[in-house]
Amino acid sequence: MKRIGDKIGQTVIWMTAAVIVLLMLLFLVMLTTESGLSIQRFSWRFLVTSTWDPVHLIFGALPFLYGTVVTSVFAIIFAGIVGIPSAVFLVYVAGNRLRTWLGALIELLAAIPSVVYGLWGLFVLVPWLQNTGEPFLAKTLGFLPLFRGMPVGVGYLAAGIILSIMILPTITSLTRDILLTVPNELHEGAYALGATSYEMIRSVVLPYARTGIIGALMLALGRAFGETIAVTMVIGNRPEISGSLFSPGYTMASVIANEFTEATSQIYLSSLYEVGLVLLIFTVVFYALARLLVARMMTYRKGGASE
Repeated sequence: MKRIGDKIGQTVIWMTAAVIVLLMLLFLVMLTTESGLSIQRFSWRFLVTSTWDPVHLIFGALPFLYGTVVTSVFAIIFAGIVGIPSAVFLVYVAGNRLRTWLGALIELLAAIPSVVYGLWGLFVLVPWLQNTGEPFLAKTLGFLPLFRGMPVGVGYLAAGIILSIMILPTITSLTRDILLTVPNELHEGAYALGATSYEMIRSVVLPYARTGIIGALMLALGRAFGETIAVTMVIGNRPEISGSLFSPGYTMASVIANEFTEATSQIYLSSLYEVGLVLLIFTVVFYALARLLVARMMTYRKGGASE
């Protein structure tokens, strides 16, 4: 017979787990219910229409979907280029003291409030982009549509840079933890075959950890999708679609933050709720895919260990 304390502890554990599931279901039900009017009126056209006109009560979320995808993809590429090599440096190159201090400094970036990132972006990054960064890109890479247009500072490029800095600690920390789980036998085997440190990292470590690193990138991408305040302050908040990174835009999170208090009609509110519903679905899907990739990697490791 189980002790009463064990039964109470087990009940508490199950209840806390149930609360988490219940909260997610409540979010989903609330957003779906409040979005009902918008879903009924606009149906699937809501996701493929570019018009966002509160005056005439015509709403389409395509500019926000586009802005979210553009800024998030830019951020994940830029942060991945910096974060993955940084993790490799921390694990295989840096000494113990440097590894400790540099790792703590990178993780400290995650503790900075998003509004501080927004202020830095608005008063430091945006003027620099307007006067230096964007004119340089237009001059050197202006043959690409991404780098054409008037250098105004605010826009997709500024938002993407802010997001990349904000998700950099996530990518670096998770990638470092994944690299630390690579078995020493693989390192020793590569060295025994005459590989250099660079060849060992390139041919053994990174292929082994590839699935986990992709999972880390997707977790960071889910974070980038939902970032609000910092992006709202530097993206320009214009519901338009443009092929230039210099152009102002909008994201799903920023339109909700900007316009929710201004919504004066039920259909306006319902449309904003539907934007939130789409954002929630996007985030959940990417988190689920990331978890599946990480779980797949762990299963692969256990299978390799058992052999």
